[in-house]
Amino acid sequence: MTAIPHEPPRVVGERPRSASQFLVREMWTSLAISVIWLSVLCTAIFGPDIVSNNGVGDVGERTTVPSAVAVALFAFLATWVVAKYGFGPGRKAD
Repeated sequence: MTAIPHEPPRVVGERPRSASQFLVREMWTSLAISVIWLSVLCTAIFGPDIVSNNGVGDVGERTTVPSAVAVALFAFLATWVVAKYGFGPGRKAD
């Protein structure tokens, strides 16, 4: 009996990325995430509060929430999206 050796599998269409391409993409992604959270910090320090009055005038309950809470919620969502696309697998170069 004769055995036929198989060739090693080939990956078609993939090019190895250089280290500089990884570093540039990761640098811009981390810079974008840093700016997002710096804006939350600035909003927490200098931003106004969200005030809600339940009643008329001074009668009733008053609720005060820092506006940074709402900004932090959207910053979390933005960080998630930026990190997913920035640190995830790259686009196929065809």
